[in-house]
Amino acid sequence: MAPASSVVIRPARNLRGTARLPGDKSISHRYAMLAAIAEGTTRLTNFSTGADCASTLSCLKALGVNWERTDTEVLIQGQGSALSAPKHELDCGNSGSTMRMLSGILAGQRFTSDLVGDESLSRRPMARIIEPLQLMGAKIHSRGGNPPLQIRGGRLSAIDYAMPVASAQVKSSLLFAGLYANGLTSLEEPLRTRDHGEIALRAFGAEIHRGRNRVCIAGGQWLKAIEAAIPGDISSAAFFLCAAALFPGSHLTIPDLLMNPTRARLLDLLISIGLKISVLSLEEYHGEPRGTVQIEGDKIRGTIIAGADTAALIDEIPVLAAIAPYTQEGVEIRDAGELRVKESDRIAAVANNLRAMGAAVEERPDGLKIPGQQKLQGAEINSQGDHRIAMAFAIAALRAEGDTIIHGSDAAVISYPEFFTVLESLTS
Repeated sequence: MAPASSVVIRPARNLRGTARLPGDKSISHRYAMLAAIAEGTTRLTNFSTGADCASTLSCLKALGVNWERTDTEVLIQGQGSALSAPKHELDCGNSGSTMRMLSGILAGQRFTSDLVGDESLSRRPMARIIEPLQLMGAKIHSRGGNPPLQIRGGRLSAIDYAMPVASAQVKSSLLFAGLYANGLTSLEEPLRTRDHGEIALRAFGAEIHRGRNRVCIAGGQWLKAIEAAIPGDISSAAFFLCAAALFPGSHLTIPDLLMNPTRARLLDLLISIGLKISVLSLEEYHGEPRGTVQIEGDKIRGTIIAGADTAALIDEIPVLAAIAPYTQEGVEIRDAGELRVKESDRIAAVANNLRAMGAAVEERPDGLKIPGQQKLQGAEINSQGDHRIAMAFAIAALRAEGDTIIHGSDAAVISYPEFFTVLESLTS
């Protein structure tokens, strides 16, 4: 019998139904953090159910922010720009988003904060925020560029900074710090990344200037509380979209799905390889577009994911790679070295698990080449404690011959605790 943290996935014949998704994780993090430093009470509905966003709320409480939560509704009492010194370490759990973005706010506080995380987070690179925040005037100690972090905040000065790594988390962290800086903070991205930080700042009343790959924010701005319903998480939707792609004739509806252009590249790519996707309605709230999406499965071709597409699809690449053997021409992934430093080494994890299922895979330093028209066998899969690996191989298992055991399936709670229940309800 499989251990309690494992789940058995049996082959499916089809996928049909409606998937209502938890609130987008990226937006939930940013709204909660900005609500904490805004004036007034922010009401957020369809807040992410994932453990990562719960880590953000826990850290905010330790910083003197009062909040109440009922199911997926959160009321956050803003403290204005000044938070309270924490009485103990700020535990970010597995959430790199929490640690990186909250560091930008803590850099502008006049106290010292200690940020810690679990074993996985403690291996993840933080120099990408440490160096620019130090240039702004924060004093930060780390373990060789990795957590734990000690941040002694205070007066900050604006910087004009060219980001060496395309990272939406780093960008948001520096924009949040820019609220506390004297002058105009200007950031240049090597590639355009998701813009939820900029949109959230505007929603809370901040003035942001953007042109091409450059974004600027002036210090000294005050934020005001909002009411917002958070759209469904498109990174969570990716698993069901890819599941639908495995079965010609499948039919799936996803209501209220985030349709932000910096995240919706996934839909374009899936359409380009043969999945039939229709957007039935499209609305915009607080600058974030959302819509109801209908999906019909068909035979899927292969593709190459590289450059700006890799940056835009970085969270979705594990599941796209997991279904690659079932495509007609295969999938090649380039420029994805960033996947080596996620919750796990996702390139190695994908390659090892596909091989365990009998697939041929070429692993490269910054990507993968996976031939198409392969048959996979049910196998024992190791999630490496990574939520996206656990969920990606649950999808690959739907078309495998024989049962698949996902060890470490409980990692899904990081972003989508309800995933396996919803998946079971959609498959037959």
